[in-house]
Amino acid sequence: MKIKQLLGIGAVAMLAVACTTNPITGRSSLQIADNSQIMTMSAQEYKTTLGKSKVITGTADAKRVVNVGTRIKAAAEKYYASIGRSADLANYNWEFNLLQSNELNAWCMPGGKVAVYTGILPVTKNDNGLAVVMGHEVSHALAGHGNERISQAMVAQYGGQILGGTISNAQWASIFEKAYPIGSQVALLKYGRNQESEADKMGLYLMGMAGYDPREAIPFWNRMEAASTGARQPEFLSTHPNPETRISDINKDLPKALEYYKAAGGKI
Repeated sequence: MKIKQLLGIGAVAMLAVACTTNPITGRSSLQIADNSQIMTMSAQEYKTTLGKSKVITGTADAKRVVNVGTRIKAAAEKYYASIGRSADLANYNWEFNLLQSNELNAWCMPGGKVAVYTGILPVTKNDNGLAVVMGHEVSHALAGHGNERISQAMVAQYGGQILGGTISNAQWASIFEKAYPIGSQVALLKYGRNQESEADKMGLYLMGMAGYDPREAIPFWNRMEAASTGARQPEFLSTHPNPETRISDINKDLPKALEYYKAAGGKI
């Protein structure tokens, strides 16, 4: 058998083993990057971002961010423990911070490093709206979307070197920095539409588990669309689902989300 064929078989086997299944949505994805490396670099970049930003503390809004984030964190930990996957979250070192910025934005880096911008608070309006945002962003981290995007870049850029384990620290750092362009004031990896849709679903379930009303997701996304500036790209050109698709998908996922909400003591 030729060497290329052997490498091909080995690569297929490696990719099969490296597939990770999301315990909440059931979606499988390729995640071959080292999570410990990702979390270490995320913690460093998060600290750098906080150092360059005005972090709001002690206000009612800052406390709301911490409280909502803590409840979503607790709900996730409880669910993962219930299915025997607490180890997935063992290395998380959660932080929830409110940053002064006019951007309608929030994000969560791998390892539970969360930032909410003050600019999005008028759109969230209340704790339920904030839970939609934070549940969505936390879901990106829990689902390993950062690892998935980095893994895709590793395979595309270095191919067979991955199989041989010959990627250097410099090459790895380059991939991470492209995935998380912290210095540009937008600490967001550009997720794909499938990942955004999964974060919508997973976030809806998590907010229900945390005792927040998932029915508030639709009014929030409608407000978000109204507050967004500039022409919206067609869905096939955008990394985000278009509003009509997003609302349709949320309606499909609401019954299960409401089951979680009811189990958490919510009123249906």
